[in-house]
Amino acid sequence: MQRVQVITEALPYIKKYYNKIIVVKYGGNAMINEELKQAVMGDLVLLALIGIKVVLVHGGGPEITEMLGKIGKESKFVNGLRVTDKETVDIVQMVLAGKINKNLVNLIENKGGKAIGLCGIDGHMIEAEVLDEKLGYVGEITNVNVQPILDVIDKGYIPVVSTVACDKEGNTYNINADTAAARIAGELQAECLISMTDIEGILRDKNDPSTLISKIYVSDAPQLMKEGIISGGMIPKVNCCIESIRRGVNKVFIIDGRVPHSILIETLTNEGMGTMFISGNKYPK
Repeated sequence: MQRVQVITEALPYIKKYYNKIIVVKYGGNAMINEELKQAVMGDLVLLALIGIKVVLVHGGGPEITEMLGKIGKESKFVNGLRVTDKETVDIVQMVLAGKINKNLVNLIENKGGKAIGLCGIDGHMIEAEVLDEKLGYVGEITNVNVQPILDVIDKGYIPVVSTVACDKEGNTYNINADTAAARIAGELQAECLISMTDIEGILRDKNDPSTLISKIYVSDAPQLMKEGIISGGMIPKVNCCIESIRRGVNKVFIIDGRVPHSILIETLTNEGMGTMFISGNKYPK
């Protein structure tokens, strides 16, 4: 009876998301921990099999750092962004568009799904220019062409997108995965964007999980930043959430990727988890 209740509870959510696009930004511990990785890929396959159009956007910072270490190159960061010279951007492309991307495609296929790996260079999907000369080949997105993603979805596959970009001169750029996922979700007019992180969501008191803010209206986010409730590394993530909603995404979720099956809990249950961002201006109490 418990299983029947779970399935019955999920039905209205399946109906709500059926034939809609969900973009999942995949990163954090869920990308490193093998057990969590298997759970995430299984969740994506399940969502695809019940008629939801899943798009997976991923980064891979730790593996890039590991590969750079193997060739004796030190990783340097400025304001959280990797300083990316020509040698480093070649490694970024190799690791993101090669090893990580194809491993994720393989995992999805092994879970019974169908996936095709893409990167921002394919079809000039993500075009960029230099964000800051001091950072080298770190890109600021100038244009997003989602047609390759839509073509893959239409053929019944899960697109797995790595966040490297190009310009019209043939240069390659490293793109922040949160930024890329937000832009892609906006261009796709996705039903929702799910950002997997290593925290429970937005907490009023960062040391007290019971102070989780379950819903934030985008117009109230600046006040939460002013109060220091949204601070540090969460500020750029939240700005990406706001950007995607302003570009037409209905909802954005920041969820704890350390919790097994967190994607299913958020999308297919009454309880949900994490913090949801929506348009509007009702300040949450």
